[in-house]
Amino acid sequence: MPQGIRDKVAILGMGCSKFGERWDAGPDDLMVEAYLEAMQDAGIEPSQLDAAWFSTHIDEIGSGKGGTPLSIALRLPNIAVTRVENFCASGSEAFRGAVYAVAAGAADIALAVGVEKLKDTGYGGLPVANPGTLNPQVMPNGSAPGNFAQLASAYRAKHGVSKDDLKRAIAHVSVKSHANGAKNPKAHLRKPITAEQALAAPMIAEPLGLFDCCGVSDGAAAAIVTTPEIARALGKHDLVTVKALQLSVSNGYESQYNGWDGSHFHTARIAAGKAYKEAGIERPREQISMMEVHDCFSITELVTMEDLFISPEGQGWRDVLDGFYDADGGVPCQIDGGLKCFGHPIGASGLRMLYEMYLQLQGRAGERQLSNPVFGMTHNLGGAPASNVCSVAIIGQEGA
Repeated sequence: MPQGIRDKVAILGMGCSKFGERWDAGPDDLMVEAYLEAMQDAGIEPSQLDAAWFSTHIDEIGSGKGGTPLSIALRLPNIAVTRVENFCASGSEAFRGAVYAVAAGAADIALAVGVEKLKDTGYGGLPVANPGTLNPQVMPNGSAPGNFAQLASAYRAKHGVSKDDLKRAIAHVSVKSHANGAKNPKAHLRKPITAEQALAAPMIAEPLGLFDCCGVSDGAAAAIVTTPEIARALGKHDLVTVKALQLSVSNGYESQYNGWDGSHFHTARIAAGKAYKEAGIERPREQISMMEVHDCFSITELVTMEDLFISPEGQGWRDVLDGFYDADGGVPCQIDGGLKCFGHPIGASGLRMLYEMYLQLQGRAGERQLSNPVFGMTHNLGGAPASNVCSVAIIGQEGA
């Protein structure tokens, strides 16, 4: 059996740009913004970096292919730079590459940076990407809101949830996230909303209204990782270490067979189960202190609560309405505002989620700070419910 990476890698520093409509900045500016914060936090010089991983999804209209966009923008010292892309989980993939390099002993200190510049493309939503030659032959065309609206319909049908109850629950998901995002100076959207506003918003794809959909934005985030021994030698204390990193990718089961009923994310359940085993977590509802999940749509967050085994199957909507995932609830979720308030610059989102968990674990989250968190979990999903990649990461206090 694999040994896993629990406590083998420590986060030395992290950084995050301001997310939003960054007409003032190009991809290189955003990368520099996140990188400089991470380097200052880590307290190291560029010459101490051994390798870097760079995530960006839509390269042809953004940063460009290969590792050179990162290396040139940051003036890295001619180290190896690997560009990675895995749909909306690209940022998590960059982090995974850097962490695995350190855990393997291939690098002492490694950098992960994710960026996406979407607001300059001319699209109101995500730009149209090339689906590949064969993909349209096996999957029908569909919009992102339409695909995830079908998830809501399947969930309601399977669990016997009334239309009104589910609509109130997904509205509460958005209200909660906006309340958290209002406290975050790096978020794109910083205004609280009411349940009445969410319920009365224009319909995008029934039952998803305007406030049930995350926005499009520009942003970057960065992480610097090393071994706990090197971190302590550099004078770091109260280390935040990586407990688990798991990635699960659809293999056609959901889209090409009859076993999947459309009401959940098959890959999320697999990745979560493996992550808990790697991290030594047996009671996630009790042990996980906080979460950042891939709330591209409010229904995605609600269903994910069950796929991560925090809420019992079919009961996530009740936990949401009971405030279990609010800032003062049992397991606060999207304490920084989530994709709902940050938007979704694809290559950066996974690292942005980890940035908030890292700040919380170090007691540096300002007015958003939670009381004594021990484990933080992130869930990063790319693709559609019927065909996706799902990354689950757990970080926490060293030795926990």
